[in-house]
Amino acid sequence: MQLYLFISLSLFFTYGHSKTDISLGYQLTVAVPIEYSLGFIGRAFLMETNEITPTFKTALSVEAVNDKYSCSLEVFLGDVKVWNSGHYSKFYTSNICVLQLTQDGDLKLKGPKDRVGWRTGTSGQGVQRLEILRTGNLVLLDGLGNIKWQSFNFPTDVMLWGQRLSVASRLISFPTNSTSYYSLEIEQSRIALYLNSGKWNYSYWEFKPTKNRNIAYVQLGRKGLELFNDKLKKIAQIHPSDHQTVQFGQPLRFLALGNRTGNLKLYFYSPSIAKFDVAFQALNTTCDLPLACKPYGICTLSSACSCIQVLIAENETSRSGNSDCSQGISGGFCGNGKTKAEMLELKGVGSVLRGAPKIVNVSKEACANLCLEDCNCTSALYSTAKGGMEVEECFLYGMVIGVKQVERGSGLSYMVKVGKGAHGGHGKSNLKRWVLVLVGVVDGLIILLVFGGLGYYLIKKRRKQTLPNGHNN
Repeated sequence: MQLYLFISLSLFFTYGHSKTDISLGYQLTVAVPIEYSLGFIGRAFLMETNEITPTFKTALSVEAVNDKYSCSLEVFLGDVKVWNSGHYSKFYTSNICVLQLTQDGDLKLKGPKDRVGWRTGTSGQGVQRLEILRTGNLVLLDGLGNIKWQSFNFPTDVMLWGQRLSVASRLISFPTNSTSYYSLEIEQSRIALYLNSGKWNYSYWEFKPTKNRNIAYVQLGRKGLELFNDKLKKIAQIHPSDHQTVQFGQPLRFLALGNRTGNLKLYFYSPSIAKFDVAFQALNTTCDLPLACKPYGICTLSSACSCIQVLIAENETSRSGNSDCSQGISGGFCGNGKTKAEMLELKGVGSVLRGAPKIVNVSKEACANLCLEDCNCTSALYSTAKGGMEVEECFLYGMVIGVKQVERGSGLSYMVKVGKGAHGGHGKSNLKRWVLVLVGVVDGLIILLVFGGLGYYLIKKRRKQTLPNGHNN
C-alpha cells in the first residue's frame, strides 16, 4: 500500500507543473494497489496552465470506488475537480492505469493487456497534441491549432468561465448512495433544476427570461450566467446581488451543481481566505431542496426533518427515532396482487417538486381518487390557490419526496397513498384519536380560561360593591 502511494506521489513531482501540452506517443502509468483500500487516491499531474493561482491542472487518477479502483483523466482548478472522464461511466481497472496519446492521435485510458476503458475516438484526424487551455478546456489540437476534441463538449457537474451550454444540453450530479440524480437542463424557454429518479423527473427551480424570449445557449461570464438568443444577443443574466459584487470584487470562476443538495451555485476565488467561496445560490432555504429529507419525511418550518408519523407502524423502532421514514409503508400498488389503498391527508403541507401531471377544476375527493386509481401514483397535492378567483388544482406524484410544511391558510393539502389496513387498522384511527385528544385539550383549556376569567371578574366586582366608597382596605 505504501509503495503504491509513494509511486503516485513520485509521479506528482516527476512531471513538470509548467508544461501545458503533451505530444503524440506520450504515455503515463499509475500503479493500482493489489488489495482494496478505502479512501485511496493515486494521482499523477501531467499538465498545468501558466497563470496566477489558482491554476488549472490535468491529472491521471486512480481512486477507490465501490470496492474497486477507477481510472480517469481529470481537470482541477486549484483543489476543485471541474472535469472527469469517468463522470458518467467509470472505468474500473486492476494493476495499472495508463494514459496514452497514440501516434495516430487517439487519447486512451487503458488497463492490463491494453484493455481500453475510455477514448476520444480521434484517430486519423490529424491530432498533434493534447493541451490544457487557460479556461480549463482540455483540447486535442491538429497542426493548425484546430480543436478536434474538447472537454467543454462533455460537461459533467461543473461549468467553467467562458464555457457554453446550448439548448438540450445539461449538467448532472449524482448524490452518494442514491438512485436519484440532479440535473441542470437548458431548455428553450427556461433553465431548470430537476430531480430524476427512474422514470420520474420533477423540476424544483427555474429561471425564465422576460417577455417569453427563447434561449439558444448560456455562457458563464465573469459577472454571472448569461443567457443568449439565436442572434447572439444577451437576453437575461443570473448574477450576485449588487452588494455581493462590490464585496467580492472578484470574477466568477465556475458554476457547480452540488451532488449532496442539488443546489446551483456560482463561485469566485477569494485571495483573503485562499479558497473558493459562493457568490450566488439558487435555493437559500433548506426546505426548498428536493432531498432535504428522506422519502416520506417532511421538512418543517424550523428546517428540521420529521417523518410522516401516521404512516409509520407503531413499534419500538419508530419510537426510537429511526431515520427511515418509509418504514411501515405498504407498497405493491401495481401488478396482479394490487394492494387496496387509501389516501391520508396532511393539511398545511406542500411539495417543492414541480412538473407533475396537473388536473384543474376537480374536488379534493376527486383528486384523491385519481391517485388511488393510478397504481404508479404515491401522493397527490391539492391546491385551492386564489388569484382573483379560486382555482382547484390536483398534482399527482410518483414519489413521496420534497415534502415541506407551509404556513396555515396556504390552501394546500398533501395526500399520501398507503395500504388500507396496513397498520392493523390503527393508523388512521390513532391519527383521529390524537386529533380528538388534541382538540379536546385545547377546547378544555379555552373553556377553563373563559369561565375562570368570568368568575374572577364577577367575584372582584361583588367585593368592590360591598366595600365603602368602592375602595379596598
